[in-house]
Amino acid sequence: MSTDSNAPLSRRQFISGAAAAVAGLTIAPGVFLLKPAGAAGSTEGPRWGLLIDTDRCNKGCTACVDACHEEHGVHSLGRPETDAQWIRKVELHDPDTGHNHSLPVMCQHCENPPCVDVCPTKASFIRPDGVVLVDKHTCIGCRYCMMACPYKARSFIHEALTNQKPHSPRGKGTVESCTLCVHRIDRGDHTTACVEACNTDGHGAMVFGDLNDPDSTIAQRLREQGSTAIRADLRLNPAVRYQGI
Repeated sequence: MSTDSNAPLSRRQFISGAAAAVAGLTIAPGVFLLKPAGAAGSTEGPRWGLLIDTDRCNKGCTACVDACHEEHGVHSLGRPETDAQWIRKVELHDPDTGHNHSLPVMCQHCENPPCVDVCPTKASFIRPDGVVLVDKHTCIGCRYCMMACPYKARSFIHEALTNQKPHSPRGKGTVESCTLCVHRIDRGDHTTACVEACNTDGHGAMVFGDLNDPDSTIAQRLREQGSTAIRADLRLNPAVRYQGI
């Protein structure tokens, strides 16, 4: 894990400050990430997202991180500064009040993703349901998307990988990031590995669901309680929202 995730950040720095990306992936031959039916950019149908209540997120808890990395076969390769991390915990500090709290950060699955805009091969793409992915067969490893991401949410792996998960192919020389457990979405599950682990541990800090469904739990909580988007000034309209920051 990157050591900077343990460094305290002020609330203002975290929400308003820009971040560059460093940290990715060998692909299993013939394995592709599936795209659902429907034209890219469609405004109909679901848009999947996460709501994270930072007041329920325990500082010392890494259940979501551990579950994500186990689900997708993301393990340390002995490079603490640049090991791949699909999700990381960030510690926030409010210098005005002295309040400290912790929250998970991953790909924000933006409606207007900068990573997609800068990708020269269109390997970075957004599905009709709002999930932002990387086609490992098209990615050339230029890492422009990593530089464009303001959330430091993408990783790059230099070494060849073994014992990969069939549902989550990774590739040496390509970029990767959180997929919102797209394999679970495509088989009809209604949760992600991180949300499942958070609920199993009893924290209940994370909610997954369809942002476009007014009757979904996530849409109701957003409507009733509001939320904060990280770097809202960039107008990327991320599908990951936070409460308590």
